[in-house]
Amino acid sequence: MADGMTTATLKVNGEDRTVVFPTHHTLLEVLREECQLTGTKHGCELGECGACTVLIDGKPALSCVVLAAEMEGREIETVEGMHTANGPHPLQTTFAELGAAQCGYCTPGILLTAKSLLAEKPFADDPEIREALAGNLCRCTGYNKIIEAVTWAGAIARGEDDGAPTQEQVFGATLNEGAQND
Repeated sequence: MADGMTTATLKVNGEDRTVVFPTHHTLLEVLREECQLTGTKHGCELGECGACTVLIDGKPALSCVVLAAEMEGREIETVEGMHTANGPHPLQTTFAELGAAQCGYCTPGILLTAKSLLAEKPFADDPEIREALAGNLCRCTGYNKIIEAVTWAGAIARGEDDGAPTQEQVFGATLNEGAQND
């Protein structure tokens, strides 16, 4: 379009969405402003923090550095697309059960990155999970609960029942019976 606007049909969360937007807008801007999918977060807007991570054709991508005009014909998934008619994705369940999300701002990007990892490597171990999530910054957690949640979700997805966290993982170490509070 001559006026600097683009009309595109984007496939987002399995649904075709025809949107009109300024040609220079990023996928992040179009998802949030035109599609009202606000689970994708504004973070650094420089491709450094991972808060805006979405899946494009099943692979994590930083939507703040991708032009929406280049996304026609691609499969885009946001955190809103993770929940299905059958309920939440195992990652969403394990994050909630373990308390892996604190403020939650980084969580959508982490969930999508982890989803892509587990789709590719269902038996991902701790170092592989840490490497995959290295581009997703979290200012609230120590990442341990996140790693545990991804590991547990992988076990659920594989149909293993022994992936459930221990009481200590969920609630922390218990106090010794003889300990006193001063």
